[in-house]
This record gives sequence, C-alpha cells and structure tokens, in this order.
Amino acid sequence: MTSKVKSKNTMRGEAALEPELRFVEFQHEGPWTTVPLASVAKISTEKVRDNTCIPMSITSGVGLVSQMEKFGRIIAGTAYKNYLLLKKHDFAYNKSATKEYPEGFVALYTGEELAAVPNSIFTCFRIKGDSLSPQYLNYLFLGNLHGRWLRKFIEVGARAHGSLRVSNNDLMALPVPVPAGSNSLEEQQRIADCLNSADALIEVQRRKVDSMRAHKKGLMQQLFPQEGQTQPRLRFPEFEEVGDWREISLGQILAVASGQVDPTKMPYRSLLQIGSENIEANTGKLVNVKTAGEKGIASGNYVFDEEDILYSKIRPALNKVAAPDFNGICSADIYPVRPSDDRLLRGYLLYLLLSDNFLEHARRNSERGKIPKINRVALLSYIALIPEPREQQRIADCLTSLDDLIAAEDRKLDTLRTHKKGLMQQLFPQMGRG
Repeated sequence: MTSKVKSKNTMRGEAALEPELRFVEFQHEGPWTTVPLASVAKISTEKVRDNTCIPMSITSGVGLVSQMEKFGRIIAGTAYKNYLLLKKHDFAYNKSATKEYPEGFVALYTGEELAAVPNSIFTCFRIKGDSLSPQYLNYLFLGNLHGRWLRKFIEVGARAHGSLRVSNNDLMALPVPVPAGSNSLEEQQRIADCLNSADALIEVQRRKVDSMRAHKKGLMQQLFPQEGQTQPRLRFPEFEEVGDWREISLGQILAVASGQVDPTKMPYRSLLQIGSENIEANTGKLVNVKTAGEKGIASGNYVFDEEDILYSKIRPALNKVAAPDFNGICSADIYPVRPSDDRLLRGYLLYLLLSDNFLEHARRNSERGKIPKINRVALLSYIALIPEPREQQRIADCLTSLDDLIAAEDRKLDTLRTHKKGLMQQLFPQMGRG
C-alpha cells in the first residue's frame, strides 16, 4: 500500500475523493467517485410465505444471528410468513437505535440457507448484478457510512412502533464511495480482503481471551468448595492437611459503606466515578471511567478507596465486581465493601464475590421487580467458606496472576481493534464525518 495526500484538486477546483492509503496496483487509477445506493442496489420486499427460512435477529456491531442462537427459541410466531426473505449477500437495515449506531445498523447476510427478518423494523436490499462487492459495502456500513448520511433525515426521538422513521428513498439516496475505472471491483475486493484479514486476526485473539477466561472460571470452581462441600477439589500442596474451611456469615467479617456524598461538590466532583455500566460483567474490568464532573453525576454517591471492593447490587446475575486501585466515588447502586477484620483478605474477597456459589446466592435473594437487586441484609447473610489467611492469599495470588495474563491478552485484542479502525479510516475516503 502507498500513502498519498488526502485530496488533490480536480479540473473544477474541487477536492478529489481519495483514500489516504491505496494499494500499489491501484495508485494510478485516479480519484474515487460516489454513486447513489439506488444505482447499485434495490429494495427487496420478498416475503417468506411458504418458504422454509431461518428467522434472524440482529446484534448491533456484530451482524445477523438466528433467533434460536440469540434468544434460545424462535420468537417469530404467526408473523413469520410476513417476514422479509434474505438470500446470501442481501443486506438488512435494522431501524433500531443503539449507542454505537444511533441511526440503525446494516448487516450483510452471508449464510447459504434462506433467512428472514421482521418486516416491522427491517428494510432489506440487495446489490444489482456484480456492480459492487458485498463485502466491500459491508465494511462501509460497519464504519457507519449510512448513519452519517441518515442522521440529517431523522428527527430526534422520531420513532414509529419502536423503530426509527427512515424512508426507503432517503436510505437509497446514500452516496456510496467507490473506486473509479475499469478495475473498481478488483480494488473493492482487495480492500475487503485486507479488512477481512484484520478481522481474522481479531477473531483468533478474541478466542484466545475467551479461552483464558473459561480456564479461569474452571479453576475458580476447583479452588472454591462446591455446594455441600467444606473443602475445594483443588488445593495447594502446603494446605492439603490443614482440614476443612470455616463457615462464617459475611455479616461477621464484612463492612459495607454507608453515608453518601454530593458528587456536584469538590473534591468529589473531580474524583473518578464508577457506575454499574463501568464494570464489565464476570471479569471485574473497569471500562470508560470518567470523573463525576465529566459524567454530570448529580445524585448521592459512596466514597471508596484501594481497600474496597465494588459490588454492583443491581442485576446481580451480571456478576459485576471490581477491585479499584484508586480513590473515587461510586453510584448508590454499588456497595463498596471491605474486610472488617483480619480473618478476611481483600484479594480473596474479590474472588469470593465472583464465585459461582455467591452468584447463585445473589440470584436467589434478589428483590423481584423491574430491576432485580440484592439488599444489604441478603448480601451479609451469605454463609461463606473461609480458609486461613495464608491460604486465602495463595488463592488470590494465583487468580490475580491469571487475571494479569488475561488483561495483557485483552490489551492485545484492543490494539488489534484499534488498528483495524484506523485502517478503515485510511482505506476509505473521509466523507460526511462528524
């Protein structure tokens, strides 16, 4: 690939449409152009009727997935025959707003079997002949080309039956950047192949991280006693003859923070603020952390420091537990907890709260409502099995070392994703940004 100036003047004195990076074999092909989506694709209104199809749903940023895979069942019901039919390389535009794709998400169907999506929230279209590479167009949609175009046509909050009001005419008027010249299709496919290779590397790394997390989960199941047992199945050699672990309620060894502060006032406004949304489920990873002032937090918060563990009390099935290494404040939906005496170590407490046994206790004792949550009484009533502090430390050190390895691989995954994002920004001309 070669790097070239972003734009140059045409005969009319306008900026030429060109990507920042271009493969060597196409660098003399001249500027790119744009074509309306309607000139290379057509709306598909074909219904399922009597065809046998796989009912699909969508995961924004990922793509189409079968309803069985996503929900564990088929939710199509009697509406199935009116679903829109999808064939290989058809596109499905889901008119539901998400954080990443507020103007909706467009997915490419790559399966060999016929599929179908609800006609109520999807518009489907397919490429005319061989005018455009489906994979190339798909990467443009992943980069939210359609969103930057459609946002000017969508009124804030404009929804019809839960979906965005987007006309087919506005969608099909979308300007699609394409390489000009006789080798356009070849260049499109070269770009798609390059990005597909990046995706393959990302997938390999994602599976590695998932495998390590699965290994950690299995290890924890062996390092902590199972239901009805008083010893773990796996024990470090120096503790094999120590005997059974002790039963003790968390209320005897755990302190829960009380008393809230005003996050709009100093010094709390300048402290990092943790909400449940900042704690990754099952892993304890903190994400997108900002100060209370940056987030505009106004309701009462708890203060925490490096001696606390943060336990999210809402939707306990999500298993959101974190061990911060800084001072800050947290949402009232989070309990800052810490050992109340030397019978319990902080490092062990983190993994105890992440364990399957405690997770099951939290599920069983959640208050039923629109948003399940566990109260202080239920939290402190948990009967924990606790080894001596030396063994606690050994378990915590083992799992912390594994967490460090997982975090290192997770950073590699983030780096690959960042590289792909940068590559996409350079392989496609910049148009309609902002």
